[in-house]
Amino acid sequence: MPHEAISVFDMFKIGVGPSSSHTLGPWRAALRCVDTIRSKYALTDVLSITVLLYGSLAKTGKGHGTDIAVLLGLCGEDPVTIDVNSITPKVKDIESKQLLPLGGEVAVPFHFPDNLQFLFNETLPFHPNGLSFLVALKNGAHFSETYYSIGGGFVVKEGEDKNAQQSVDLPFPINTADDLLHWCMKTGMSVHEVVMENEAAWRPESATREGVLKIWQTMRDCTYRGCHTKGELPGGLQVRRRAFDLNKKLINNHSYTDYPSWIEAIRSGGNDFKYILDWVSCFALAVNEENASFGRVVTAPTNGAAGVIPAVLQYFIAFCDGYDDEKIMRFLLTASEVGSIFKKGATISAAMGGCQAEIGVSSAMAAAALTELLGGTQRQTLMAAEIAMEHHLGLTCDPIGGLVQVPCIERNTMGAIKAITASQLALQSSPDYAKVSLDKVIKTMWDTALDMSSKYKETADGGLAIHIPISLPEC
Repeated sequence: MPHEAISVFDMFKIGVGPSSSHTLGPWRAALRCVDTIRSKYALTDVLSITVLLYGSLAKTGKGHGTDIAVLLGLCGEDPVTIDVNSITPKVKDIESKQLLPLGGEVAVPFHFPDNLQFLFNETLPFHPNGLSFLVALKNGAHFSETYYSIGGGFVVKEGEDKNAQQSVDLPFPINTADDLLHWCMKTGMSVHEVVMENEAAWRPESATREGVLKIWQTMRDCTYRGCHTKGELPGGLQVRRRAFDLNKKLINNHSYTDYPSWIEAIRSGGNDFKYILDWVSCFALAVNEENASFGRVVTAPTNGAAGVIPAVLQYFIAFCDGYDDEKIMRFLLTASEVGSIFKKGATISAAMGGCQAEIGVSSAMAAAALTELLGGTQRQTLMAAEIAMEHHLGLTCDPIGGLVQVPCIERNTMGAIKAITASQLALQSSPDYAKVSLDKVIKTMWDTALDMSSKYKETADGGLAIHIPISLPEC
C-alpha cells in the first residue's frame, strides 16, 4: 500500500470561516480554475463563467458561504491574507454591478442565479461536495473543470492522478497508527520528533518552525478576538455571542489590551475545577463564534471543529505549563500527525462521515498532543486519541439552517473537554491493557460513516436541522 504524504501545513490551514469543506475548499477550487485559465488561455479570452454546486454544497451552501467563497476565489482573493472586513462589500459590488473581476483583472458578466447555480437534487458520485466551473471563451470554445472539496480544505480535481502528486519521499512513511508506533519504537523518538523529521522532506526545519508558530499565532489571535467581541452572529438564527460575556465574567470585568496580560490574568485565577472548565468552554466558543462570523481561523482539521485544538492548547498554557514556543510546536506537530492518520484511514469531512469526522477527529488530535506534552509515552499518546474518538462515534452533522452555529459551536466545547478527559485517562492507564487500538477505532469510525444516513451528513435534512423550526431571511 503506497504511503500518502501529508504535511502539518496540509492539516492546519489558515483561512476564513465558516467551513473548511464548504468555504475554504470551494474557494481554493475557484483559485485553481483561474490558474487553469491563465495557464492555458488568458483571462481576457473569457466570455462567461458559470459555477454549479452539487449535493451538500448546494443544500447547505448559503449557510456555509459557499457562494461567497467561490466568488472571492474567482476574483483571485487569497483566503490566508484577505481583509475579512472587505468580504461583504466585494460580494455586494459583484451583485450590484453584475460584473465579476476575474482574477482581480478582467470584468466578466456575472448574473445571479444564472452564473451560480445550486443543484439541490443532484450529487456527483465521487463525493457529496462537488462543484463544476463551465467556462465559455470568446472564440466560441468551451471547457469545464470539476472539483471535490473532501474536507479540511483539501480539494481534488476530477481526473487528477493523486498518486502522481506524491513526489516526497519521507524518512518515516506513515499511513496508520501502527506505522507511527513502529517508527517511534524503532527510533526511540516521540511522535512530534518523527513528524519533524518527515517535515524536513519538504522544507528546512527553520521554515517548519516559523510556519507552525504562525499557525499558532493565528489560533491565539482568533481566540483572543473572539473573547473580546460581542454581538450577534450573522445568518438569521439570532445566535448571540457568548464568549464575550463569559470572558468578562471570569476576569471580573477587568480590561486587558493584549494577549500576554490577558493570559497571565487567567493563570492567576487559580485551579478550581469549575473555573478551568469555564475557560476551556470560553476558548472554544470564542474561536467558533469567530468562524461563524467569516473570521480568520485555522482548519484544525476543519473550520467547523476549529475551536477544539486551540482551546486545549490554551488550557495547557493557562493551567499546566505556561507559554513556551517549543512546547506549542510539539503540540501542533503531534496533533497534525494524528489528524493525517484519520484522513488516510477514514475521513475528516462531515459530508462523508458526520460530525464524528470533524469534532471527533479534532478531539482525538488534541488528546494525543496534550498527552505527549504532559509526559505520556508514545503508546499513551495514541491511546488518548483512541479514547477521545471512541466517545464521538456516530456523532451526526445536522446544522440548523445549514449554518455552522447550532449545534456546531457548542460541540467544540464538548470536544475540547473530552480531549482533556481522554488525556487524563490515558496518562493514568497502562496501554498494555487497552482493548481498542487507534487503528481499530478509525476503522470503526469509517464503517459507521458508511452506515450513516446521508441526511446526517451536513445536508440539514435530518436531526436538529428539521426539528427546530426557523425562518431565515433570503440570502
